[in-house]
Amino acid sequence: MSVRLTVAQALVRFLAAQHTERDGVRQRLITATWGIFGHGNVAGIGQALVEYPDLMPYHQGRNEQAMVHAAVGYARQSNRLRAHAVTTSIGPGATNLVTGAALATVNRLPVLLLPGDTFATRPADPVLQQLEVPYAGEMSVNDCLRPVSRYFDRVTRPEALVPAALAAVRVLTDPADTGAVTLALPQDVQAEAYDWPEEFLAERTWTVRRPRPDEAELDAAVQAIRTARRPMIIAGGGVRYSAAQDALNALARSAGLPVATTQAGKGVLPWDHPCDVGGIGHTGTQTADALARTSDLIIGVGTRLTDFTTASGTLFRPDTRLVNLNITAFDAHKQAALPLVADARAGLEALTEALGGHRQDTVRWESSKREWQERTDAAYAAPDPRARPTQVQVLGVLDTLVDGSDILINAAGSLPGDLHKLWRARSGDQYHVEYGYSCMGYEIPAAIGVALAALGRPVWALVGDGTYLMNPTEIVTAVQERLPIKLVILQNHGYASIGGLSEAVGAERFGTDYRHRDAFGGFTGPPLPVDLGANAASLGMRVLRPRTVRDLREALAAARTATVPTCVYVETETPDTVSGPPPAQAWWDVPVAETSTRPSAVKAREEYDRHVTARRRHL
Repeated sequence: MSVRLTVAQALVRFLAAQHTERDGVRQRLITATWGIFGHGNVAGIGQALVEYPDLMPYHQGRNEQAMVHAAVGYARQSNRLRAHAVTTSIGPGATNLVTGAALATVNRLPVLLLPGDTFATRPADPVLQQLEVPYAGEMSVNDCLRPVSRYFDRVTRPEALVPAALAAVRVLTDPADTGAVTLALPQDVQAEAYDWPEEFLAERTWTVRRPRPDEAELDAAVQAIRTARRPMIIAGGGVRYSAAQDALNALARSAGLPVATTQAGKGVLPWDHPCDVGGIGHTGTQTADALARTSDLIIGVGTRLTDFTTASGTLFRPDTRLVNLNITAFDAHKQAALPLVADARAGLEALTEALGGHRQDTVRWESSKREWQERTDAAYAAPDPRARPTQVQVLGVLDTLVDGSDILINAAGSLPGDLHKLWRARSGDQYHVEYGYSCMGYEIPAAIGVALAALGRPVWALVGDGTYLMNPTEIVTAVQERLPIKLVILQNHGYASIGGLSEAVGAERFGTDYRHRDAFGGFTGPPLPVDLGANAASLGMRVLRPRTVRDLREALAAARTATVPTCVYVETETPDTVSGPPPAQAWWDVPVAETSTRPSAVKAREEYDRHVTARRRHL
């Protein structure tokens, strides 16, 4: 039996019938579609969504990149078991997807991209917004999505949708292979009718696997742990996506192992867990980084060991051995580690069982952890409630108001460093910092996606002024969807993070201030008269304007209980005159000009040459 539908109608019905199942829990895979319509998708996917509103909920976006960010936020909050689709027109609508797709793929988070494409039959050539490539007639701007997609296909015939759609869902549901999946859809093919097999449209369940480790790899990992004198665990996002928190807790407690966390892994153990030693790497805690410097075995669990987040190229000792438990062989073999290719939960459970109660005679870390919490308290403290708060003091006030139900979202600027060092995560999904791609403009749309996945929970988007200016438009979507996200804008009139880095490498904060330019290309005078709070209000948000620490406490408390999208707009004090966050605890390799006539650059190069000797490859 067959059903006659257009390609777009068949695709919508197919997607509505796909489900995931893990640990006996079955749920729908694609729960909604985001879309901005143009001539490349309005008559195809747009018409199909109108045809089947009961099968596929629709969310109206304002920026194509932001729609992908919202979908990624939803997928992360859903532990990669649910996802959203995103449809755009051809041309700029499609190319605007590239950054969001890169973020999804870098972070191994599933999102389905459905960009319109130029005519397959070429009745008009070139069509509006078509890129003409003299040496390749079949190429379009959608080919920009190939390197940032885990799977890419262009559906140029109706019957080609069947294998393409099945392959797309296979990748979306594969925890070792997931990321952005792109099905480019020529606009004429979208509207073409075809007789579809009923089996293609029937409900289908995709099992999300939990592969167990190979026995030989497990034996090697166990031997390495048993013979190590100072082992430690670095837990990444894979622990969270595998729902392996309990398994991590069991191994850490039974074997007496300290657990440091990456940006993606922070919160997999609560901050007051006896084995939690905080963030690792350049933005890590003194406790975690000191342990890493003396550790003879690093056990990575669900981490890609990126240089900034873990300082894996400079922090560990030259003779440190690594064991990498990861569901992807690509990541498990990094840094010449002993690979343990497995699902995080299955692998942790296997390690705990195989160790048979073995416990390390490790140096304890309670005193160091207590000292770090005292430093955190000092940074959070605001002795004068009538003063304007610093950025860190804003976090300190928020820390006193939240509980485990709150979710904090951030991605770029100086906030990720402050949060990774200082934030006290109270639940496994409270801390949501996207630092695999560290994309400015992620926070507001991601907060919308998270709010859709975690209805009723307080969701905070924390942004600096630079990040806000990158992508504020989805505020309108939050207002339209009646999602009471809480937006905190920290106005410090410039790029604080890159400004500090610029100063450290001898570039003298060039191009990082929001001030008028002088005749010599520098910056002078007071900050620009920019009112981002007024901008947020113009987009439909309720805006609160605290001026002091006392005002801030009242404003954040009001925002937390608000039932409408609410912005807290804070002019922050620079940390130059008050206690700021503790400095970086590990070095990050950013090359400095090898020769210069400017004293700042010469001094920065001398400092670079002093540190670069610590750089190493683990072979």
